[in-house]
Amino acid sequence: MLKRTPTESYTIMNELVLPNDTNTFGNLMGGRLLYWMDICAAMAAQKHCSHVVVTASVDNVSFKHPIKLGDAVMIEARVTRGFNTSVEVRLDVWAQDLPSGTKIKSNEAYYTFVAIDRDGNTIIVPELVPESKHEQLLYEGALRRRQLRLILGGKMQPDDATELKALFMESQKGA
Repeated sequence: MLKRTPTESYTIMNELVLPNDTNTFGNLMGGRLLYWMDICAAMAAQKHCSHVVVTASVDNVSFKHPIKLGDAVMIEARVTRGFNTSVEVRLDVWAQDLPSGTKIKSNEAYYTFVAIDRDGNTIIVPELVPESKHEQLLYEGALRRRQLRLILGGKMQPDDATELKALFMESQKGA
């Protein structure tokens, strides 16, 4: 089985917020940011899989800090775990005022992609091998996030979500 590290999928994408990208308040439109995030995440997933990928899901995206007209947007993406035919990709979004040099985190999210062949059939993805403690934590959390996505999407029964149940059982012990 082919194995890859998160470093191998690491992707950075930069965009400049122009007038056509903003709403009436001069802030970057959320849909434009989601579009850019999807492109960056897809590039990271394709690096990991060495195949075309399609977006399967997007987790909750919260807008923590507005991104203004004229800001530079930096999107960082890396694969956090490979499952059978899908990969989870974490994104971190930063807004930077270029003249002042101030940089602030605006968003983070997880996207899921499915790898497909030329005929549109799903294919097995490479295993991910975390290299750092932070990557290991993201890797371990990916299974819980996946189970939650499957439950919310109606593809898994809550009783079958063993990782999520174990997490809640641990919190009950500490209470």
